[in-house]
Amino acid sequence: MKKFLLVDDHIVVRSGIKTLLTDIYQPAEVHEAFDGDSTIAKLKENRYDLVMLDIQMPNTDSLALMKYIHENYPETKVLIFSMSAENIYAKRFMKDGAFGFISKEAPLDEITRAINIILNNRKYISETLIDKLAEDSLSGNPVNPFDRLSPKEFEIASLLLSGKTLSDISHSLNIHTSTAGTHKARLFEKLEVNNILELSELAKAYNV
Repeated sequence: MKKFLLVDDHIVVRSGIKTLLTDIYQPAEVHEAFDGDSTIAKLKENRYDLVMLDIQMPNTDSLALMKYIHENYPETKVLIFSMSAENIYAKRFMKDGAFGFISKEAPLDEITRAINIILNNRKYISETLIDKLAEDSLSGNPVNPFDRLSPKEFEIASLLLSGKTLSDISHSLNIHTSTAGTHKARLFEKLEVNNILELSELAKAYNV
């Protein structure tokens, strides 16, 4: 029997994927979590064939969570299931141990294919990402500037791009506002931008 863990803060998303998994893999046991803490609690109690992990959840450092899973449960396969930009996030999360990345907007047959590939102990890379990686390699394009950021700086950059204030970010990540401000200053320096507008334009240029 296959055992899955769905990690997403939206119950509707979890419900839909749970139905998909129980229809395809019979019998299947599907557990749910909604943030980093609940995910870790589930992992301590069970062993899963696959964890489907969203990367934008309240009070959760998803990159740190991915690293935790990879280091403490190396046999556990993780598929990132997100609305976030694949060409940026996929490389980061797969570097930290994820077996694949797929968009929530992908067709059901593609989501199913990704799950099957990973359950067969292979990594899933979408055609879009394969094309992008090949294009970057052939063109000799410089490394995406966002790759210079630390995981925390990258997460804060993403939150700033989504319209969050430093106060929002400090509350969401459980850090002091001054700490969030320090991260913001450092990421601005690394990206060589002076304000949110310039950050937004740079992000558009690299499809962040």
